[in-house]
This record gives sequence, structure tokens and C-alpha cells, in this order.
Amino acid sequence: MTHRLCPLCGRDQTRPVMQKGELRLVRCGHCSMIYANPIAQELVTGAYYDQAGVPFYLSPAKVESDYSPVRFERELKLFRSHCSKGEVLDVGCSTGAFLYQLKTRFPNDYVVTGTDVSGAPLDYAESRGVPVIRGDFLAHDFGNQKFDVISFWAVMEHLSEPKRFLEKAVSILKPGGLCIILVPNMQSLAVRLLGARYRYIFAPHVNYFTRATLQKFVEPHFTVIDYRSMHFNPIVILKDFRAKGTEVPDEERANLLKRTTAYKQKGMLKPVMWLYKATEKLLGAFSLTDNIVVVLRKK
Repeated sequence: MTHRLCPLCGRDQTRPVMQKGELRLVRCGHCSMIYANPIAQELVTGAYYDQAGVPFYLSPAKVESDYSPVRFERELKLFRSHCSKGEVLDVGCSTGAFLYQLKTRFPNDYVVTGTDVSGAPLDYAESRGVPVIRGDFLAHDFGNQKFDVISFWAVMEHLSEPKRFLEKAVSILKPGGLCIILVPNMQSLAVRLLGARYRYIFAPHVNYFTRATLQKFVEPHFTVIDYRSMHFNPIVILKDFRAKGTEVPDEERANLLKRTTAYKQKGMLKPVMWLYKATEKLLGAFSLTDNIVVVLRKK
């Protein structure tokens, strides 16, 4: 196990927040960042995502859900509202589903590239026509290549040193370029109701952001031009409440994603979806949804 300093301010003054099995969450006494400490070495090196994580990311249910036309509708709408064309790098792209959707829907507007440490998901991305860069994002030499937008969709929570990734992104963005970051919301309704029983408080997530700590995280390099609170899954809350904190198998997580994605495509459920979207919008107004996302402009 590897001891960590605060991933936000670099200090080592903490108090316990919660324990879930071997996962120990602490809060920094200086900046209030919540993070896992200590963590397994394979999460530091990224080896976990090239080994243990592959069966989940490449499971048929996960891939089918990620490549569904409705999977990234919120993200694509947000993306398009701030960037109508340009060169895009998606860090932690996994199977390349977001870039595939972006390029498929707007084939003449974007030049896309994905990067990740996990080889097998990148093989799949390439099979769907998504260009990829393999290996350590921090070590890769981009030369003179610069990007209009760099995205981190559900990535920063997995990184042992997220500030280094943000600094690297700054260095390869064009002047005035955009960075989009989506992370789980540690102040969501699900966390408030479930605490440690929530399935997404688990070992692969080593950083737990709130709106305030996410703002502190990005402010040295970026100006926040948009903030959103999005996604809400009441089925997860119900299931995790009943499970009482037991670990949710990868297969079950993937199958639930497949099921909820299918619900969104059934016409007969339109009245239910209207109610769902209204609830999500209301929770979003108070930053209580499952995820928070910021759109940033390079200073």
C-alpha cells in the first residue's frame, strides 16, 4: 500500500471520514479534499486498469451501453454548446465510446484522439475507428501538437496524482483552449442517503470531489466558464440501500447500466422519463446529482 499526500494541496494533515472494507477515506485538514489513503500500488501505476479493470470495461453489457446513441446525450450537448469544432483529446478514453459518438454525429467538425493505459479497451476503440495514443499520458511526448479541447470524463477520481494530469493538459492546450472534467459528486443525494454503502465509494476511486474542492483543484490554471450537476440513478440508491454496503460485482454494475440505458430508448416510458428529467433538473439546481462537471478555459 502507498501513502499519499493530499492530491489537492500536497499537505499531510488528515482526519478520518469513513472506512469501507480496506478503503480508508480521509479529509485534508487544510483544503477539505476527501481522498483514499493509503492505496494499492497497482492504482498508483495504472496497472489495475490494464488487468483487473479490463473484464468490466470490455464486458458486452458495458460496451453495448457505452455505444448506445443515448449514452452520452448530456455530455455531447454540453460539449457542442462550448466547442463546435476543433482538435479533441479524450484522456482515459477506455473503449472510445464518447469520441465515437462525437465523430459519428459530427464527422466534419472534429479531429479526435483518445489516450489510456489500458491496452485491450484501446484495441476495441481502434476497431471502431477511434485513433488512440497508448500508455502513460504524463510521459507521452506530444511534440508541437496542441488541442482545442481536452476531456476527462470520469477520470480524475481514479488518479493518484490528478494535479499532474491537469498540468499536462494545460501544457498541450492551445491558447484559450477548453478542458472538461466530470467527476462523481461527494455531496450527491446518493452519498448523503447511503454513505459508505454507495457502490461508487470503492477502491478504484481514490479522489472524492465536491463542488468546492473541484473549484480549488482547477483554479490555478483555468477559468470556470460552465458548471453543471448531472446524472441521477434512483435504481442505484434503492439497490445499494438494500445491499447494506456489500461490494457490487462488476457484472452487476454493467448489467444495470445496460438496463437503464435501454429504459431511455423505450417510447412507452416517455412519461416516466419526463418525471425523471424533472427530478434530475431539480436535484441539479442544488448540486445533488451523482456527478459534477466543469467546463474550463485555459488562462
